[in-house]
Amino acid sequence: MRIAAASLNQIPLDWEGNIQRILRAITEAKRRGVDVLCLPELCLSGYGCEDLFLSPWLSEKALNLLMEEVLPHTRGIKVMVGLSIEGSSLSPPQAGKVFNTMAFMSNGMNLEFRAKQFMAIDGVHYEFRWFTPWPRGKASTLNYQGHTYPFGDILPDGLGIEICEDAWRAKDRPGYDLYEKGAKIIFNPSASHFAMGKTLEREKLMVESSRQFEALYVYVNLLGNESGRMIYDGEIMVTHKGALIAKAPLLQWEDFYMLQVDYDPLTHEVQMGEITAAATKETEFFKASTLALFDYMRKSRSKGFVVSLSGGADSATCAVLVAEMVKRGIKNLGWDEFLSKSGRKDLLNKIDKSEGWEALMPHFLTLAYQATENSGDATLHAARSLAGELNARFHTWSIQEEFETMKAKIAQAQGRKLSWEQDDIALQNIQARLRSPMVWMLANMEGKLLLTTSNRSEGDVGYTTMDGDSSGSLAPIAGVDKPFIRHVLRWAEKELDYPALRFINALDPTAELRPAGQSQSDEKDLMPYDVLLAVERKAIPERKSPMQVYKEMIQEWDLPPAVLKTYVQKFYRLWSRNQWKRERTAPSFHLDDFNIDPKTWYRFPILSAGFEEELRELEGL
Repeated sequence: MRIAAASLNQIPLDWEGNIQRILRAITEAKRRGVDVLCLPELCLSGYGCEDLFLSPWLSEKALNLLMEEVLPHTRGIKVMVGLSIEGSSLSPPQAGKVFNTMAFMSNGMNLEFRAKQFMAIDGVHYEFRWFTPWPRGKASTLNYQGHTYPFGDILPDGLGIEICEDAWRAKDRPGYDLYEKGAKIIFNPSASHFAMGKTLEREKLMVESSRQFEALYVYVNLLGNESGRMIYDGEIMVTHKGALIAKAPLLQWEDFYMLQVDYDPLTHEVQMGEITAAATKETEFFKASTLALFDYMRKSRSKGFVVSLSGGADSATCAVLVAEMVKRGIKNLGWDEFLSKSGRKDLLNKIDKSEGWEALMPHFLTLAYQATENSGDATLHAARSLAGELNARFHTWSIQEEFETMKAKIAQAQGRKLSWEQDDIALQNIQARLRSPMVWMLANMEGKLLLTTSNRSEGDVGYTTMDGDSSGSLAPIAGVDKPFIRHVLRWAEKELDYPALRFINALDPTAELRPAGQSQSDEKDLMPYDVLLAVERKAIPERKSPMQVYKEMIQEWDLPPAVLKTYVQKFYRLWSRNQWKRERTAPSFHLDDFNIDPKTWYRFPILSAGFEEELRELEGL
């Protein structure tokens, strides 16, 4: 019995493209002699349809396409495909309810539906907004054009199915019922977001599941940047009675990737398959971010990216990610397919491939260094060196004249001269804002996406200028902290061979918005970044109060109590007053085990008392 699973890189509402990729996977499975093929959760419509799942027409269209386009292609093979089902078609009808299901098809006409019993409602997931959990042990029928099909908590052809979140419920997961009913093969079709290191957590669960249920357990995930923020790693793994049997490489660039194993249903033996070892956090960061950038670019029909390159770590990371996207795209897809999928077939006859990936860079990345009198020679040299190494299109100009004009007009309106002593924040912010219109103009003229270069640590405390360094179409590193950015850039200098990064890695982080004599640095303005990271982790994912954070850190950190108290107070005050900035952050990739994007992980009120009472208690220590 040959069993296969295939990850798919889908797009919400791309009906024609999604169906085409499903059919290509089925065709490939037939070519390989596969008996049973499992595809991911909600792969027909795309997982990221969000509130469109509440529109009855969407589920109706998905069901029609399943019946008309997919079912006829299942002759000689059993196939599982994920889609939503609106409850009006059930017996008895459940109008207004939407169910997340897997359709089990065979022989071009047989069809059964297994419904998801548990909804993901933590972290980035809000499934209860769209879907109704199916009751345990309940079976129904679906009516379609005069025919009825089994629906609900069923065991199609003796095969077990746990849909994504179903498997993560420790005590009451459906797997226990499937085991009691004698299922020797259990599938887990998923739409599980990527996070660095998460593959090891999944592997542990799947290995334990196969041991606990004495079964062959097959896991398959969606692939790529499907709808903007979430990245799906295309994980496929097979475990058997407590052992890892096969594991596919993560974050593939193809439209689909298939993994197969041979299983003997009489002896319950399985043939070992390929096993790909887990990558380091640094490698996963670059693999996930570059695939996500590529998908975002092509799915938004953009021609590349623009970055305001300051000579600092954040903008340099964004620039290197684009370069790695081009390098990895060529390596994984080949020149022709990479340019074709990028919508840049026009470059095929213009590029000398013998020049390597660098030949494409002026077409995919534009960089601009925008100086004021506060900008230093070191950052200009760092930016120019990196731009040259990447062979990106590079511009440099001064915005000092625009700054002076703006300052003079506001001084006239205020009836006084502006000074750094009195107007520090306003003078810093206007410099950052003046840089935005010019790079936006470049992006518009070249049909490219402007990348926002702020990181998660800056987002915590609002250390960004709205409509300045925070402006852009996409914020690729807003989900990771500043210490990690600094670490991964030093790693990239050596491991990815970007020697020019040594100039950036040698500099202390600074906004360069105050006069040079003031020696501005991020950590002087805020606090040491490693301290900020420690406070952030306790305050946000661990959900601790200011007092709890202080009491834990006073035991863990060699800091004077008064200094630590100041840092904790500053974090909570700046966090609470800057939610409005986080609400306006450009779409960002979910890369770590948590993020601060209110759309996907952490919601916080825009207006609040700002922990006043809690911070007074801390002050009283």
